[in-house]
Formats: sequence, structure tokens, C-alpha cells
Amino acid sequence: MNALPALDGLLPADGLFALEGQLRLVGAVLVGMGAFHALLPKVVGWPADLAGVSLLTRQVSYAHLFFVGLACFLFGLLALCLAPDLLAGAPLGTALLAGQALFWGARWFFEFAYFSPRLWRGDALRTTGHVALSVLWTWVTAVFALALLHALRAG
Repeated sequence: MNALPALDGLLPADGLFALEGQLRLVGAVLVGMGAFHALLPKVVGWPADLAGVSLLTRQVSYAHLFFVGLACFLFGLLALCLAPDLLAGAPLGTALLAGQALFWGARWFFEFAYFSPRLWRGDALRTTGHVALSVLWTWVTAVFALALLHALRAG
């Protein structure tokens, strides 16, 4: 007897709305987000903001930005290119899905618990960004969590 909830009928069996299709779509979005990190400093005004900080702080900020972008890109490639393998229920694929579900779940949590509303309240563009990122992290986390449940049931 499997104690995990049944996922049958929750998503269609094939197509873009199927779990494999959603996993590939999330992967494509994460690849795009990883690439977008190359433009992010100019979009959010980092050159001016970081001009007055020490060289160490500036370089650490840009290095962290690079590695976050690289992680998004590589995590996305994993889901985009290997969705069937991740869903198959093998230990490695299941572990990778668990890691992604935890990682993106933590990012979802930070959107609400860490970032101050003062960053976006009263600014239409930043409010739109906050809402869009809230929806994005909810979707990404849900897809990886559902994929993990599927892999655990398949294994």
C-alpha cells in the first residue's frame, strides 16, 4: 500500500499541461531566467547602487548574481532536457526533483517572508514584478513538488 496521494487525473496524460510538459516548460522558463541574469544588474540599477560600496562587496554581489543565474540555467536545462528521466522514479532523478522542490520552495518562501513590501509598495512596476514572481515561484514549486510525488510513486 502506497501512502502517497494518487495523482491520477490531476493533470492530463500528455501534452503541454501534462506533468512532463509542465516540467519541460518550467525548465525553459528557468533557462530564460538564467540568461536574463546577464541583464539584471542594469534593469535593477546595480551599477549606480554598488558604485559606493567596497570592491569586495561589489565583486561578491556580481559573483553571486552570476552563480544564481548559472544555477537557474542549469536547473532549467535539467528539467527541459531530462523530464522523462526525472519522472521515472529512479533514485537519482527523485533526489534531483527533491532538491529542486526544496530550492524553489525556499525561493517562494523568501518572496513573502524575506523581501520587504517597502521594496514594491507604491511602485506599479515593482508591484507587478512582485505579483509576477509570486505566481512564478508558486508554479515552479508546485510543478517540482508534483513531479517529486510522481517519481516517488513510480519508484
